[in-house]
Amino acid sequence: MTTDAPLEAGLYVVATPLGNLGDVTARSLIVFRSVQCIACEDTRVTRDLLRLLAIEPPHLISVREHNEREASEGVIARIAAGEAVAYASDAGTPAISDPGARLVDAVRAAGHAVVPVPGVSAVTAALSVSGFSDTAFVFLGFAPNSGSSLTSWADELSDRVETAVFFDSPHRVEKTLQLLARQLAPNRRVLIARELTKKFESIHVVPAGDLAEWTVAHADKMRGEFVLAVEGAPKAASKSSVDAKQMLTVLLDELPPAKAAKLTAKLTGESREVLYELAESLKTRK
Repeated sequence: MTTDAPLEAGLYVVATPLGNLGDVTARSLIVFRSVQCIACEDTRVTRDLLRLLAIEPPHLISVREHNEREASEGVIARIAAGEAVAYASDAGTPAISDPGARLVDAVRAAGHAVVPVPGVSAVTAALSVSGFSDTAFVFLGFAPNSGSSLTSWADELSDRVETAVFFDSPHRVEKTLQLLARQLAPNRRVLIARELTKKFESIHVVPAGDLAEWTVAHADKMRGEFVLAVEGAPKAASKSSVDAKQMLTVLLDELPPAKAAKLTAKLTGESREVLYELAESLKTRK
C-alpha cells in the first residue's frame, strides 16, 4: 500500500493502540486518512484517537456489540456504493473478544473484500513477555462471571497442555487468581499483565504455588485491564494415542464418557475434547 494509491472498496479491519499512541502503525494512519467512513465500537473513543493523530474524522458509524448485526447493513451499503470503510474497536485488534466478527462475516457474505490492517493485540503482547517456550496457545476470551462456571473452567484449564491466554476484569481478577492457586499444579507459571503499554503497566510471572500469597500482597494493585496466561501442563512423554484409546476402552466399562475422557487426558496429555469424541464413538459401538 502506498500513500498516493486510493483504497479499493471494502472493509479494512484496523488494530489501534492499547494505550500507548506510539504503537500506531504507519499503515493504519494511511487507512484512517483514506477511508470515506470509519465504523467503530465507540464513536467518542475513535474521535479522540483521530484527534490525537491529527486526522480529520470522516463519517463515523457506531458498530458495537448490541447493534452489530443491524449496523452491518449500513456498512455493506456503503461498500457496495464503492466506499472504503475502516473498522476499529476501542483498543487493540477488533473481533478478538471485541465487536467486529459479525461485521466481518456479513461483509464477506455480501461478496466484498475484508482486509486486515494488523497491529497491537493484547494477546500477543502478553505472550511475547511470558517466557513460556511452548509455541502452542489457546485464547479463551474473558474468564467466566459466575462462581460455578469459573470453577469448572479453571478445572479444565488445569488439564490444558497449551498455554492458555485470557482477559479478566479488575473486580474479579483476585478471585480468579486465588482459584488458579488451588486448581493448578504448584509449578505451573501464570503471567499477570496489567495495563499493557499504559503508564501503570506491570508484568509478573508467578508459580501457581505462590499465587495465593502474591495476590494478597498485591491486593491494592488489582485495578485496570488484565491479561493472564497460564503455562501449559507437561505433556506425557511416553504415552501414545494408542495408549489413550486402550485406556478409554477400559475406563468406559466403569465411567461415563466425559469422566473417562477427563481422566485419560490427565494421564496421557491428550486433548480432552478429542478424547471425549473418541469415548462417545467407542461407547456407541458397545
